[in-house]
Amino acid sequence: MATGGRSVSKTSEECFDFICTSCDQENKTLEAVRYCVECSGYCCQLCTDTHKKFPALSSHNLLDVSQGNQAGNQQPRLPEFPTERCGTHHGKVLDMYCKKHNVVGCSTCISKDHRSCPDSQIYSIPEMINTLFNLSNSKQTQSLLKDLMNSMSSISDSKDDQLATLIKARNEALKEITKFQKALETAVKKAAEISKKELENTYKKLEEEILHDKTEVQKTKDALQNSSKILQKAEGNRAQRFVCTKLAETQMKEADDQMSKRILKNLEDVQLLFTPNQSLMNYINGLHGIGEVVRRTKKRTDLYKVKGSTDINISLNDDSSLCFSFGSCFTYDDKLLVTDCNNKKLKRLDVQNLTVIDACKLHGVPFGVHCVSTNEAVVACGSPNMIQFVSIDKNMTPTRQIKMSHYCYDITTKDDKLYITDNGSSLYKYDMTGNLLKTISQDNAGNNLFSNSRYITFIESGNMYVGDCRNGIVCFDDAGNYLSTYNDNDLSGTDGVCVDGRGNIFVVGCNSPNVVQFNEDGKKIGVVVKQQDGIKYPRSLCFHQKLNRLFVSMVGGDVLKMYELE
Repeated sequence: MATGGRSVSKTSEECFDFICTSCDQENKTLEAVRYCVECSGYCCQLCTDTHKKFPALSSHNLLDVSQGNQAGNQQPRLPEFPTERCGTHHGKVLDMYCKKHNVVGCSTCISKDHRSCPDSQIYSIPEMINTLFNLSNSKQTQSLLKDLMNSMSSISDSKDDQLATLIKARNEALKEITKFQKALETAVKKAAEISKKELENTYKKLEEEILHDKTEVQKTKDALQNSSKILQKAEGNRAQRFVCTKLAETQMKEADDQMSKRILKNLEDVQLLFTPNQSLMNYINGLHGIGEVVRRTKKRTDLYKVKGSTDINISLNDDSSLCFSFGSCFTYDDKLLVTDCNNKKLKRLDVQNLTVIDACKLHGVPFGVHCVSTNEAVVACGSPNMIQFVSIDKNMTPTRQIKMSHYCYDITTKDDKLYITDNGSSLYKYDMTGNLLKTISQDNAGNNLFSNSRYITFIESGNMYVGDCRNGIVCFDDAGNYLSTYNDNDLSGTDGVCVDGRGNIFVVGCNSPNVVQFNEDGKKIGVVVKQQDGIKYPRSLCFHQKLNRLFVSMVGGDVLKMYELE
């Protein structure tokens, strides 16, 4: 008796070229009329009808038996058809390949997503498998899959170490809080609870970030492992192995993309510190908490390098003029707010997709912007001179205004206080209702500190840095006392300043095509972004700590520059 496509005879009355594989297992000899790729067997008419009847089998690829026929009595080579199904188009077979984009897809994928690709770049996998399979490198893919899985395991272990360090730091901080709380007795009970809550919230956020990263790593690792198993199972079917190889390469590319993000690099120990305020006894009743919970990462002392850059078009269809982005800041949910002074708009961008999500029209000409809380931002405006509060919930909406007697250039907040520059000789400190608390213009010797006060930033230690167009970077302590002024030959017209969260300050000059990196003591580390990196007439800066992305606004254009740093 012969099976699997050879001439078969169980009785003198029955002799077929192909017999039904399933029926043959039940000692029945029925003529095969179709070959099922997924079942890897021949089907009689009854079994063919059964395939059409049941949903689980209805998508199987049924071929004419003649496609498996070969001369002589040798076992015919089974037709090589992919069995992998498209997850987008109702389980259609992934039997097409676009060489231009190096991806496999079903016929619908190709017709919809690759209609602009040349016909010479589109292949039917079953028809061209002898050519296509030589182009793939299954063994190399298998090896790379293994390497990536090992990398994922290493990253997962690192996340465990981070979490252990975080828990230890949290426990140490709790001990300090409790110790200080006892010293203050009943009067500080309420303030202690506030600080504990702040600590727990900070810990929870960090814990969620780490656990989320760990979960994403495990998902990627599982997907890579699954691709590896499928690739191994495809042995003997070159078409299936080709498809699985290409799917594995796609999975690997996604893993590589994930590896390039902050989740899989710069795995620095995270610390939580509680710093007691020894002067607390003197004014305990007016305090918000008994100390400060600080999310601190390891300080960075080396120079950042540009890994790549992207131009982000921030123009909208209803803009009346060329965009001019003056200021920017991040919201608590990692959106980027950008002011467009030419169009009098505040625009909100998605930093992952690098697109403008929405915008709102403002009454004044917007310059600097700062996020006050999870649902509110404040904008420094000129013409008229005022600060404009904006609700940044689902839809951005201007709310209250506070008129000012001076020009408003940049704005930031710290400890519920507003700090505003005037592009002139002063820096102003207000409470949140607009009452002037302090004007800073001179040092203790009576020397002027500013010629053109521009952008403001605070570093983790509490020091404040103000860019001044002529004088350079003017530094103050957390109480607003003048410390020093420093400049550098690589800066001309010092303007935008921002911090990296690791003890460094990025500075740009409106007349120098670069970004210079300083440490918090004013020592120059070096030039991060250079003219050949495409920067021209920079204005303001904003740094995303987790993604290591530096956003630079530039004069006179619809483009916001984003630099990937490493």
